[in-house]
Amino acid sequence: MAEWVGWFVAAGAVLILELFTGTFYLLMIAIGISAGGLVALAGGNGSWQALTAAIVGVAATLLLRRSRFGKAARRDAAQDPNVNLDIGQNVAVSHWVDGVARVMYRGALWDVELAPGGDTQAGHYTIRAVRGSRLIVG
Repeated sequence: MAEWVGWFVAAGAVLILELFTGTFYLLMIAIGISAGGLVALAGGNGSWQALTAAIVGVAATLLLRRSRFGKAARRDAAQDPNVNLDIGQNVAVSHWVDGVARVMYRGALWDVELAPGGDTQAGHYTIRAVRGSRLIVG
């Protein structure tokens, strides 16, 4: 088997692994391995193949890291409805004391705090965030 075939088989294997991880980092490594295969196809010796694969793989990974695709979007779990299913639910507040109240929610008493800019009148409020055992409503 020719050297270049081995490089491209290895790149294909890394590419298949990439499909299971869901990140782009293994894709960048596969690009580097493919570059080593191209050098092998062009007739370069083994050290040039490995050096090219390493340089291209590292450069592609660094470029990915600097792009918007390399940075995970961080969201506060206290305000993420995908993490906390209480966010978006309604609670009934009968009275407020200095912007704080106690309500029965899901069979237990909870401390409730009014979000900034909210009105301290009795009524139904929507849960905007959860901080520990305190519901932030607005």
